[in-house]
Amino acid sequence: QVQLVESGGGLVQAGGSLRLSCAASGRTFSSYTMAWFRQAPGKEREFVAAIRRGIYYADSVKGRFTISRDNTKSTVDLQMNSLKPEDTAAYYCAASRSTVISRTYTAYDYWGQGTQVTVSS
Repeated sequence: QVQLVESGGGLVQAGGSLRLSCAASGRTFSSYTMAWFRQAPGKEREFVAAIRRGIYYADSVKGRFTISRDNTKSTVDLQMNSLKPEDTAAYYCAASRSTVISRTYTAYDYWGQGTQVTVSS
């Protein structure tokens, strides 16, 4: 069992930056594929980025967002730069027991409660 707690959301102007952090419980953090998803009102949950040994990004955030993990601290972060109003959403941290990185939310076994990111124009 893994518990995930996100932090770092907030309100920022377009062009600004935010850093999200996800703290995980459990002693096997390094064995999990970790990912960030986001969901805007009225839209489906969408993949943002994932990390295991490799790193993958959604095309919409590539070059602006950076995912990283610290296995010693059991954390995964998402550095978001050059934010746009269309990045506004609730952001969720997710963990998967699979060794294959998936962009599909149904492949993830554990979820945080989400943190809101609002980008004003």
